[in-house]
Amino acid sequence: MSILNFLSGAIKPIGDLIDNLFTNDEERAAAHTKLTIVQNNLTEKFLEYESELLKSKTSIIEAEAKGQSWLQRNWRPITMLTFLILVCADSFGLLAFRLSGDAWTLLQIGLGGYVVGRSAEKVIPKLKK
Repeated sequence: MSILNFLSGAIKPIGDLIDNLFTNDEERAAAHTKLTIVQNNLTEKFLEYESELLKSKTSIIEAEAKGQSWLQRNWRPITMLTFLILVCADSFGLLAFRLSGDAWTLLQIGLGGYVVGRSAEKVIPKLKK
């Protein structure tokens, strides 16, 4: 569930409460306007937070990509190749035991992070220009 859906879901009951409390259309509209302003402010703050979080993640990935050590620059591809070998070995029954559900979850998280990280490595230089 995204935070924006959460905010909308949290604000809706308040809007319903406003509809039930106010009988005057003018007061109800004013209360809804104030509620919408609060919701917009919360959304703006959340988007600012997400932007800062993305910037910090980007700077970490950029630092890794420009690192002095060969291992620092290549640990992500090595990790993903290791996962690929494990998945292939599991698929062909070559492992002594099957990969657990936790291993598959870790693989999904790792793949998602790897794809985002590689994308950021490619996009950051273009954004800086």
